[in-house]
Amino acid sequence: MLELYHSVNSVCAQKVRVVLAEKGLEYKEHLMTLRGDQFDDAYMKLNPNAVVPTLIHDGRPVIESSVILYYLDEVFPRPPLMPQDPHQRAAVRQYNKMIDEYVHNSCSILTFATAFRGWLGGLTAEQIDARLAKSPNKKRVEHKRDVALHGLQSKFVREALDYHLKLLKTMEQALARGPWLAGEQFSLADAAVIPYILRLDLLKMNKLFRESVKGWYSRMRARPSVKKEMLERMTPQDKAPFEALQPDPWPVIEKLKEEIA
Repeated sequence: MLELYHSVNSVCAQKVRVVLAEKGLEYKEHLMTLRGDQFDDAYMKLNPNAVVPTLIHDGRPVIESSVILYYLDEVFPRPPLMPQDPHQRAAVRQYNKMIDEYVHNSCSILTFATAFRGWLGGLTAEQIDARLAKSPNKKRVEHKRDVALHGLQSKFVREALDYHLKLLKTMEQALARGPWLAGEQFSLADAAVIPYILRLDLLKMNKLFRESVKGWYSRMRARPSVKKEMLERMTPQDKAPFEALQPDPWPVIEKLKEEIA
């Protein structure tokens, strides 16, 4: 039996839901708000990092989204989502490593500087620290505090954008060789990356996409798994923070992009 603790807008949960759908796996869901319920003692016993997703398989938890992706492909090998070619398999792992080490936190910075800023907006630094006091990741608390106070003027935004630009460049190089990120077939690489490209789109930063990425994004949006577990899962409430973006972040992002280039 599979259970999934997740949130609709969590990029890490989105990639896991896409892979579950690609493999035709049913799961019992535990939908979380991430407005403090991730710090509940019962949940932190399952996931000491106080993040989503957490997969429960036959009563045993598996945490960390990239680890969950590999786990699902090993335990439920049909259809396979890892290429046979060793170089292509390495490419899948490289995307996940890039996301885990750089892109994911950068995505959080851009999101909390814009769409999710309202959750912490108007609070003092001390009040923000109090709200996030139970978070075991103090570096992430520092980032959220700064972007809540300063928005896109935060000292962390430029580097966050730079990591997204590096991801997009890596994608462009791969897509020059084939339709998917790690070869001729859809793989865990595509599932891992799509939430971050959707997030850039929702944050009105899709002018960063070149033609090859636009084409891949269109193919991904047409996949039944992405439609079901990402696009159609978003309720009006889930979409609201992105639809109410004020001011438009693009002028600041465009200027930073030019400076980075």
